[in-house]
Amino acid sequence: MPKQPGEGVLAGRLLDALPQTQCTRCGYPDCAAYAQAMAQGQADINQCPPGGAAGVERLAALLHVAPKPLNPEFGLEGPRTVAFIDEAWCIGCTLCIEVCPTDAIFGTNKRMHAVIEPYCTGCELCLPVCPVDCIKLETITVSPSDASQTPATGWNAWSPALAETARQRYTAATARRASTKKAHGAAKAAQAQEKLADMAAHSRITDPAVLDHKKAVILAAMERARLRKAS
Repeated sequence: MPKQPGEGVLAGRLLDALPQTQCTRCGYPDCAAYAQAMAQGQADINQCPPGGAAGVERLAALLHVAPKPLNPEFGLEGPRTVAFIDEAWCIGCTLCIEVCPTDAIFGTNKRMHAVIEPYCTGCELCLPVCPVDCIKLETITVSPSDASQTPATGWNAWSPALAETARQRYTAATARRASTKKAHGAAKAAQAQEKLADMAAHSRITDPAVLDHKKAVILAAMERARLRKAS
């Protein structure tokens, strides 16, 4: 058997062979986590429905193992799909926007949302969070010239260009969400410090001794949270 590259290099090559839909159907939070698990021998090569049989063959070649059928426990191979939002039913809750891995949905609170078709990977993550069931998936795989043939599925319905676009957008969306979370945390921390600086103005308690005790308890809790985060 050929010598395997280092775990990090192997994980990178496996990641390159995945369709980058970030659908989590493999049982991992994203394509990178699945690739890492395969590189460590903790996940099998047949857990990616979007890649289908062709995807399993790609992964098998990289790991120098025999291909195997897609595990139906993780889903079935199918044609390329894209999410569409029914404008008449959308209530603008933004829940679909929050879970879309590639920022393919745009809109604002209490305003109709829409899907940017070229950026949608058909991951289906938006379906379960919609409270009014106004999102549906439509097959957009180009049918073969012979209508009697089965439409393309898996990697045959996807493309390296679509995968690269999805990968770049997922990376950008992840960075944006992390930045937003960090900014929100900083704002909340500043607000907490402001209240702590003048407890009397932000509390119904008037006893100075009780206020000092409450402030000490809050400061201790904040320090414990800081230490947990640091570790």
